[in-house]
This record gives sequence, structure tokens and C-alpha cells, in this order.
Amino acid sequence: MPKEWVRSFIAVDIDNETILNNILEARNSLTETGADLKLVEPENIHITLRFLGEIPVDMIERVYEGMRQVDLKPFEIEFKGLGAFPDLRRLRVIWVGITKGREELESVFNQLEPKLRSMGFQADRKGFSPHVTIARVRSARNKARLADLISTMRDREFGILKANGVKLKKSTLTPKGPIYSTLHEVRCEP
Repeated sequence: MPKEWVRSFIAVDIDNETILNNILEARNSLTETGADLKLVEPENIHITLRFLGEIPVDMIERVYEGMRQVDLKPFEIEFKGLGAFPDLRRLRVIWVGITKGREELESVFNQLEPKLRSMGFQADRKGFSPHVTIARVRSARNKARLADLISTMRDREFGILKANGVKLKKSTLTPKGPIYSTLHEVRCEP
């Protein structure tokens, strides 16, 4: 019998409507540059802690158990500034930055990583850089205008989120884009 696989990742959802609206306003203004962008759908905006890829369905509970072993206290995440990977000259991914809460997010990542490695996951080759992806650049069309706009928003404030948990998410790929659903959640312990 063939194995069933699930495309998955571990994330912090942005469930604050004000912050989400501020992010969407900035994301939508990017389109005014005429750049060739693939915008992240509002319901898919989140902080990825660790992309797991296609995993066997029977691995889900093991990952969840590893998540439950993380020391997770409530903390605040401040969203501030726009930027791009790899940089503004070679735009590929446009992101909202995270100032306050970086250390806590990095701590969660650093606690998760050895647990995932012991389950057979490869090391995350890109490492962890806390951010929120809001768009992907598809071509060079109007990149200079896009870079200029991103520069003007490098200090823009989006708000502060009270983080209260991390989620194991399923990503179902469709022709219209991915659909995310929550498989498990680990809540912060006060």
C-alpha cells in the first residue's frame, strides 16, 4: 500500500486583524509599481518557523510531539519595515520585517531544529530569518520602481502581535495557489 504524504510547515499565524490590514495595505501598494508580482493571499500570511516539505502522514504526530517539547512562553512580535530577499538589487521575495520578538522566534526554531534532525529532517540550509513573506517577484518588469517603493517603507510600522502558540500547518497545492490548514497547535504556557 502506497504511503500518504503531507506538505507541511511550522508557523505562527497572524490573527490580529489590524496588523493583517496594515500588511495588506502595504502589499497592495506594491502592485501600483506595475511590477510582476505573485501576492500572498491574505489568509496565507504567516511567519514560517520551519518548512518541512512533503512528509509521510505518520510523521505528523512525531513532529507535533517535538513541538510540544518546546519551552514556549507568550511573547510579543513587532512587525516593522519592508525588505527583500536576497536584496533590493536582486528582488525575489518581498517581506515584512520583525523587530521585537526575533529572539523568541529564533529560540523556538533552535529548540525545534535538533528534534526535527533526530526525526530525519535535513538541516534547514537557509537557516532562520524571522520575516513575513507578502509577495514574490516573477520577472524584472518595473523592478527599479518596486525597489524604490520598498525603500520608502523600510521603517513602516505594522503593529504588535501577542504570540500565543505555534501551529503545524498542511499546505495543499492547487492551481489557484496553496490552501493552508492547521493540523496541530501548541499554545504558549503563561
